[in-house]
Amino acid sequence: MQNAFEILALVVAVAIVAGITRRLGFSPPLVLVIAGVIAALIPGVPSYRLDPDVVLIGLLPPLLYAAALRTSLVDVRTNRQAIGIMAVGAVLFTTLVVGLVAWQVVPGISLAAGLALGAIVAPPDAVAATTIARRVGMPRRIVSILEGESLLNDAAALVSLRTAVLAITTSVTVWQVVGDVALAAGGGLAVGLGVATILAGVRRHVQDPVLDTTLSLVAPFVAYLPAQAIHASGVLAVVVTGVLLGHKAPILQSASSRLSEQTYWRTVAFVLENTVFMLIGLQLPNVVSAADKGGLGVWRLVGVCAAVLVATIVSRLVWVFAATAIYRFGPTALRRRAWDWSTATLVSWAGMRGVVTLAAAFILPADTPQREVLVVAAFTVVAGTLLIQGPTLPALVRRLGLPGPDLAEDALQEAALLSNATRAGLECLEQIRRPDDDPDVIDQLEQRTRQRANSAWERLGRSSVAGETPSEAYRRMRLQMLAAERDVVLRARDTGGADDEVLRDVLMLLDSEESLLDRLTDKSVTVDRELTARADREEDCAHLAAAPTTIRPRTPEGCEACLAEGTRWVHLRLCLTCGRVGCCDSSPERHATRHFHESEHAVMRSFEPGEAWRWCYVDDQLG
Repeated sequence: MQNAFEILALVVAVAIVAGITRRLGFSPPLVLVIAGVIAALIPGVPSYRLDPDVVLIGLLPPLLYAAALRTSLVDVRTNRQAIGIMAVGAVLFTTLVVGLVAWQVVPGISLAAGLALGAIVAPPDAVAATTIARRVGMPRRIVSILEGESLLNDAAALVSLRTAVLAITTSVTVWQVVGDVALAAGGGLAVGLGVATILAGVRRHVQDPVLDTTLSLVAPFVAYLPAQAIHASGVLAVVVTGVLLGHKAPILQSASSRLSEQTYWRTVAFVLENTVFMLIGLQLPNVVSAADKGGLGVWRLVGVCAAVLVATIVSRLVWVFAATAIYRFGPTALRRRAWDWSTATLVSWAGMRGVVTLAAAFILPADTPQREVLVVAAFTVVAGTLLIQGPTLPALVRRLGLPGPDLAEDALQEAALLSNATRAGLECLEQIRRPDDDPDVIDQLEQRTRQRANSAWERLGRSSVAGETPSEAYRRMRLQMLAAERDVVLRARDTGGADDEVLRDVLMLLDSEESLLDRLTDKSVTVDRELTARADREEDCAHLAAAPTTIRPRTPEGCEACLAEGTRWVHLRLCLTCGRVGCCDSSPERHATRHFHESEHAVMRSFEPGEAWRWCYVDDQLG
């Protein structure tokens, strides 16, 4: 019972601290580590010590799987060379540098023990890197590289650690190392591919969201445990399984199953990753106390930890800048793929350590000389990188001036993609409709399909619209209607007027619709600059390439047809062939689209303040 209360207290404390830090805009990993250290110093707080198997088997697979599901396979392929340089090259280089430094500064240890410490601290953490990277608004390409690196580098680090630990007690040959690496990488890849293939085949026949989520629950362990059993990389097997199943999810799963799985893994990742960071802080005072009993003395111990921390940070800096220089000053083929110095600076500084280092530190054999010192050095690297690099990343991003994700550009891309999807849906409707289909049903389908895309375009021009857009008015009134509908259902529940199963189904329908309306508010953006599409979006459209960027409007005061007819508009569009100003598809008369059908003038431009994006009606292409 005591253990149950301690676990409950830990989870509740993690939820409270993480919730407050999110609300205040701070980085949860940093605050949780500090909170853990403070809590550990309070008399009466129980002492937490994790078994490494609990972390490596119980925590690491689901954390990696949750991150892998969110990782884009397309981005990994695009950045595979950079990811490989960081996930393998940087890990091995850091292992060597830190190992040599530890061998020199920690008395009585062998080079193998030093290299083991180097392997322990070498891999940046997937959770810490992506959490902080997204929070500080890094460019998406850098975030993709950091995600790919932090997912794959654990395999290289754990293989290096396994080899170093073996070398502590016995001699190893080069061929043993090569064979170990080949088995770890090849076996992990093979198991991951095999498990992903089997689970994909099973998932095709599972339609129940509960069963599908249960399948997702066991997936990381089904991949991890067999790989570990054959001495392959369980980490690599989990990552491969998660990335492939995440990539195929829209094909293999139903919409309700995907929503259920996303909610489940967001919850699991939130609880586990934040708990790990607090546990780092809770264990740190005890680890330091154990190391202090080793006879080094406080100042010598501080010097060792500082040397290892500096070596860890500097080795990543050296590796990244050296690799960047080779690319920038190398052959033409390399120069085309070279990072600029700002990108190299940001990638080199985003090297926070976390859960893998925490667990791997306890894998060291119990009879390793100065084991406690090596463990506290590893914990110092975790806490030090989180507390030094984490808080300084936002300032570094601002200093370098690297553009982060642009919410307005995202909204523009979303609107364009939804328009293309809407066109495909309407074309499908024309093909599948039958002569005896109810015209009112056809009209309802067309209206609902167009309204979804129109609402996305409406969010771009919010600043220019007096009052509400049609989508905003719909949302306001529909939310009030849903509240009234829910009150009726709840009264039926309280009076016993309907069966519980029926009540739950009706409430779920109402909740599902309300969640979609809430998303409209969450996705709203404020455009505070001239909004244009990226230049590469018009390469495949001859109409956009030939059209001008602007033209003199015939009626700058508003929609030409609306002014003549006395009707109203929501947003305005400018024909780049004749200068006619028309109203958008959210407007009642849709004069801009009607003008295209009548004149076949292909390209229009937004005529809203602060917007300069163009659209080709023929190719449904944003430019």
